[in-house]
Amino acid sequence: MEFFIDLATVRNITRQEEAQAREEIAGIGAIGAYQQSLRRHDERLARASDASTLACKAGCSWCCHFSVDIRPVEAFNILEHMQIVFSAEQRDSLAQQMVANSKILGHLDDMQRMQHTLKCPFLMQDKCGIYEARPQTCRNYHATNSAGCQQSYEEPDNLDIAPEFAPLVYQSGGAHVDAFSKAIQDAGYDHAAYELNSAMTELLADPVGIRQRFDTRMPAFTGIQGTEVALEFFELDE
Repeated sequence: MEFFIDLATVRNITRQEEAQAREEIAGIGAIGAYQQSLRRHDERLARASDASTLACKAGCSWCCHFSVDIRPVEAFNILEHMQIVFSAEQRDSLAQQMVANSKILGHLDDMQRMQHTLKCPFLMQDKCGIYEARPQTCRNYHATNSAGCQQSYEEPDNLDIAPEFAPLVYQSGGAHVDAFSKAIQDAGYDHAAYELNSAMTELLADPVGIRQRFDTRMPAFTGIQGTEVALEFFELDE
């Protein structure tokens, strides 16, 4: 699918979000700033002029079987959400699912993970159990035709499937995430991306230690390797 980058929109979002995020990180800390940023993220996605073309709806969960990476700030936010909305029994069940998933995915490289479908532990009755705290990647994964999502799920080895998506929704979300990530990076925090199941498993095992490492600008996780993600949309503003 070919499309043109709306440079004016991308530049406006990256400049506004980076400035706002920097101010909030300095004032209320990285986690609080991330939570504020999520609200703006959703608002920008909803305001995109092609948002009405999206096929995504409750009960459509093909994409919830694809591998997802999260940054430490996202992991902390998910943990906080889990503690609020789930019982101790539910949290234990989720932890067991994440351990099982991390054992499957932990030895796979990035390409192998792309070609491996596995149910997200937070997928509950075909709905996201942490919808309000879902990762940025999930917020930005949108399709205008769910048939392509279904085909990708059924044929994970087929890399020729061309997704159908809304270009302005995609650009709005991508620019926003890149700008917030740049602000986190410049503040010295760990901004690497980690596989969701492995990151949450380690965080649940040592929430205090991991938070201390993050707050002191050290790599948050010690048992898993993070990936540096290029800030492609942010670079368009240079």
